Amino acid sequence: MSSSVHIEPRTEVEAVPALGASITPEGVTFRVWSTVGADVNVVLSPLTGCEEKRPLLARGNGLFEASFADVQIGDRYMFEVDQTRLPDPYARWLPDGPDGAAIVWRSDYRFVHRAPSLRADELVIYEMHVGTFTPQGTFAAAIPKLRHLKDLGVTCIELMPLAAAAGARGWGYDGVAWFAPYSPYGTPEDLQRFIDEAHGQGLVVIIDMVFNHFGPAGNYLSGYSPEYFTAEHKTPWGDALNYANPYMRRLGLDAAEHWLRTFRINGFRLDATHEIHDPSDLHFLEELAAHVHRLRKDLGTPHFLFCEDDRNWPGLMTRFKMDGVWADDFHHQTRALLTGERDGYFAAYEPTVTALANCINRGWTYEGQTWKVGKERQRGNPADDLPASSFVYTIQNHDQIGNRAIGDRLHLTAGTDGFLAASTLLLFLPMTPLIFQGQEWMADTPFQYFTDHAGELGQAITRGRTAEFAHFQSFAAGDGQVPDPQAEQTFLNSKLDWSELLHGEHPRVLGLYRELLRLRRTDPVLAHSSRRDMRAWTSGDVLIVERSAGSDKRTLLINFGAEPIAIDSVDSLLLPTARVLVSTSIHSGTILPSKVAAIFAHG
Repeated sequence: MSSSVHIEPRTEVEAVPALGASITPEGVTFRVWSTVGADVNVVLSPLTGCEEKRPLLARGNGLFEASFADVQIGDRYMFEVDQTRLPDPYARWLPDGPDGAAIVWRSDYRFVHRAPSLRADELVIYEMHVGTFTPQGTFAAAIPKLRHLKDLGVTCIELMPLAAAAGARGWGYDGVAWFAPYSPYGTPEDLQRFIDEAHGQGLVVIIDMVFNHFGPAGNYLSGYSPEYFTAEHKTPWGDALNYANPYMRRLGLDAAEHWLRTFRINGFRLDATHEIHDPSDLHFLEELAAHVHRLRKDLGTPHFLFCEDDRNWPGLMTRFKMDGVWADDFHHQTRALLTGERDGYFAAYEPTVTALANCINRGWTYEGQTWKVGKERQRGNPADDLPASSFVYTIQNHDQIGNRAIGDRLHLTAGTDGFLAASTLLLFLPMTPLIFQGQEWMADTPFQYFTDHAGELGQAITRGRTAEFAHFQSFAAGDGQVPDPQAEQTFLNSKLDWSELLHGEHPRVLGLYRELLRLRRTDPVLAHSSRRDMRAWTSGDVLIVERSAGSDKRTLLINFGAEPIAIDSVDSLLLPTARVLVSTSIHSGTILPSKVAAIFAHG
């Protein structure tokens, strides 16, 4: 933790000393915890000298440390445990990646802008993958695009994972060094400037943090101690992280604090929290939330915590005090209805307008029903008491595009009209909307699954990707080709093409998104985020969603059917008393064409 602010220990874990390299009054203090080593050294590569090995002193209980006044900021180092050289998994900067030497690093960046003070119900999240957001794929190159996001009307950038990982490209979920930014994106100072400039544009920034596993390459924690992991629980990635161990617990809490203090990020999207196993009386997620909320008061900046979690469990918010959860049922219901897809988990969702209306009214689809895809189980609980802002809704995100065989976006299967109708629904509802990069102009570029792993690991990923989709009907009906995750071209295919904004339907789509987000921000009804003042129902193939604030009402109609429908057959009182605020297509005013959405104002 930072030495500038003292926080009294509240649990056993906060009495555990910080590991790695710390700037202290004595110079630089190196500290290692190891349950397998008797002899621990730091191997220094000074800026002005040759490599030098210095011993760390045993302090008991596996702790080794030493301070050196002559070590300089910028010096490189690794640790050596019983003559085995290991990188520092607690390093603040790994310019050569997680297999290389760390740099003794101190933050000297001076922030200019304060983060905007936003409430959770004011968030419109924009999910960004730094490596594919611009041709250059860097923090610095993304800064000039921040004005585009401000003008669009989003208020929060969610950066896909940034922790140092092996390879020159990847989604970010293979991170192994939780304190160090991924070096292909730029330096720590580049990231600080990006966040500072985002704050200057009125945007908060959260990052996707992976606290459920480490990547398959470059993870050296077990070389220090196998107790970072536990075989008591298994995850899709192997043995679970052992959050009952105070050093593993401290690693997670310190990493979170580092990003909040040093980079002034505004919170986290926590990956697959259903795979974070902790038998402790105080669950790691609950302690993490309490720690982040304490720091919000300490630092005077807004902090938000969202979970990706497939359990549909309100306790994440009511017990653990998270701000919200990715409510994927909405995506699955919407896509199943628009496309008729039944592969994989889509088979668990009825492709009907009634099912979508129920999902909207209830917040999510599964509230305790039996989940019959894969291992049968009772899934979900009612979420009546949760505010609208607790549900993060999306019609596209990195998973729902990238986990498709060819990484194709929604409009390529649902059509332009279907995509625009779904977009209007997403931004009309009071739930927290998430937009995936390029969605705002209906980008044609895919977002494919890409990796950069060496040797047999890379080959296994290529084989596994093809096998994953072999049983999908939609895949078998096509050419049976899946882009090779290991091929650089797969990564290049996924980069946004900003020139699309100049031609075709793209400018019109961007205009619609800007207008919908403007209304969400300024309209007296749509800016009111209460679930209690919203209801959804159906009339044949038409979805009707009504929102109100006082005597004012806004009504959304979407015709999901194949034929045009007379609006007065849906609501005979609507046309004489209402005016159209937004429509996704030009129409007569009395007829709602197929796959068209229209928002009406009353009062």
